[in-house]
Amino acid sequence: MTTTRIEAARDVAHERRITIALFAAGLTTFASMYSAQALLPSLSAAFGATPALAALAVSLTTGFLALAIIPVSALSSRIGRTKVMIGSAVAAAVLGLLLPLSPSLDLLLAGRALQGIALAGVPAVAMAYLAEEIGGDGLGAAMGIYVAGTTIGGLAGRLIPAFTLDVASWRWAQAVASIAAAACTVWFVRRLPPSRGFVPRPAGIRTVLGDLGSPLRHRGLLALFGLAFVLMGGFVSMYNYLGYRLTSAPFGLPEALVGLVFVLYLAGTAASAASGLLTDRIGRSRVLAMSLAVMAIGLVVTIPDHIGTVLLGVLLFTAGFFGAHTAASAWVGAMAEGNRGAASSLYLFAYYLGSALVGGTAGIAYARSGWLGLVCGIGSLMVIAALLLWVSHRASTRDLTNAASVRRAPRERPLPRWMYAARSGRAR
Repeated sequence: MTTTRIEAARDVAHERRITIALFAAGLTTFASMYSAQALLPSLSAAFGATPALAALAVSLTTGFLALAIIPVSALSSRIGRTKVMIGSAVAAAVLGLLLPLSPSLDLLLAGRALQGIALAGVPAVAMAYLAEEIGGDGLGAAMGIYVAGTTIGGLAGRLIPAFTLDVASWRWAQAVASIAAAACTVWFVRRLPPSRGFVPRPAGIRTVLGDLGSPLRHRGLLALFGLAFVLMGGFVSMYNYLGYRLTSAPFGLPEALVGLVFVLYLAGTAASAASGLLTDRIGRSRVLAMSLAVMAIGLVVTIPDHIGTVLLGVLLFTAGFFGAHTAASAWVGAMAEGNRGAASSLYLFAYYLGSALVGGTAGIAYARSGWLGLVCGIGSLMVIAALLLWVSHRASTRDLTNAASVRRAPRERPLPRWMYAARSGRAR
């Protein structure tokens, strides 16, 4: 009994270290990924770039991250999850420290694209790592804390440069954000424990394609991948052009004050942690449905040109998005029982591809029709998200029904011993 208690205590300590380390990983990854978002109006002014062109500082990072997700995930299946995550975080931190030295917008965009590739290792592996190391009833809560770390990282990556812009140029703002991300990287590397549940697998091209084929044939997982694409695309679109709206008429707010809007990311921190707990209690589809409803309400509330309603709407939209992302992430891990790594990679590929494609092209809608045009575009994505949620729920229900049918199916009972003896006698 004493030995069992000691082992249980060690398991709890191991899971706690994992949770803290992945929280730090979320901080450094998302602080680096979105540090340029608060700088977009300043980049437009410094380089004479349009909003859509300046937004490439965000879209290129998430786009190249999306392209690197699957190869990096395959690499982690061969050499280990922890090695890939540590190497990714360190490389991204080094590149981030070099970004403020960029002499032109083209070179800055190239550096941001490279940083996106470097960043891919953490989000590509984190979900599979948590599923392997924790799993069970604690997975939803652990996933919620990791996503909470990403929200705080996203907040810090936007808020630190915004405050720095009040007293210095965009270069200093980027430098301060990169130093903060590097400090979180050190914290992550020092806290991450060795993996226990990892089993190496071959990572050849045939193996990778075979792993990807199974999730792509699952209707429920395909719907979740599409859900990630449209939700992340709409979310990034709102934050990409929110600064432009608030710094222009009728608001005309200074950039440092606009940066305070990113404090609303704390709503995402609370929502992701709460969503992780709720998914373990009431189910993922219900949490996703509630989160989508909150997003839709928040989107409509942002339409009037009143600072109070805009802030309230962004608050609701942010909370709903991170609640939905947490529930969908946990659902992917639960639905993909065969190969969680491949399913997680495809989910994140769609997630960041939506950020890159939708977040960039939404600038066209904003340039032509203003904020109302942007809201209409995001609203159409919300309708698609609701349909995809319905498809995912139907597929999940069918899987549960099939599994229950298999368990209830009558099993062939072994013959009694006397019949075996009788058969043996006849054979002789």
